[in-house]
Amino acid sequence: MSEASRERFAELVRSPEVDVAEACLLIGCEVEPDLSVNDWLVELDVLAATVTSKDVGGLQRALDGFSGSTEDYDDLRSSLLHEVLRRRRGLPILLSVVWCEVASRAGLEAVSLGLPGHVLTLVGDTVVDPFGGGTIVHAQHEPVLDPGTLLLRVLTNIRALTARQGMSMETTRTRLWATELSLLLPRHPVDLRREQGELLLRLGSFTQGAEALEAYAEIVEDAAPEEADLARRQARMGRARLN
Repeated sequence: MSEASRERFAELVRSPEVDVAEACLLIGCEVEPDLSVNDWLVELDVLAATVTSKDVGGLQRALDGFSGSTEDYDDLRSSLLHEVLRRRRGLPILLSVVWCEVASRAGLEAVSLGLPGHVLTLVGDTVVDPFGGGTIVHAQHEPVLDPGTLLLRVLTNIRALTARQGMSMETTRTRLWATELSLLLPRHPVDLRREQGELLLRLGSFTQGAEALEAYAEIVEDAAPEEADLARRQARMGRARLN
């Protein structure tokens, strides 16, 4: 992602009304720097134009073919909105984003519901499972995922994928950008700062890595002095590698 794209992402996620679709597409710019965000926003408009009735049935017909399978959990493309739109496959949370964005454009109310390990979509008073092809399910209304929580969950999925794949240079770079985008969110786990520093050191960016670890140490010093000391030792080791 270019500096301008990251600046736009940071601006979006801290705005009063977060454009989730645009934010998700900007995540895709980390993989495809030349990605046209506007083109894929238009694709959502096109899908919304095919909604022939303002109810769940209309959405089901418009989004026929969108679904997921267990294989999608090991594919980075399943966490990138433009790839989900292109392939009509993805993780539950990205498929829910598609449903919500198309619904909104078609004049329907829809929100993502966060379950442990799964995401459903509430359309009006009806709960559907986009991962299962948009089937109606009988489930209690789970907590609604606000935009910040949803985006953090998307990025956390990407970080988890890299952990399963093993830490090659490619997966380390992927985990780094997912971590750095997470740090731009208004709310994020503090230990992501330590993770950023460790990843930068692994990639040979010793000064930047040391600075991230030192920043983490300052944040946690009062609450976790041992963690702070460890981070500072890692930072010193990183700076020593510059000599």
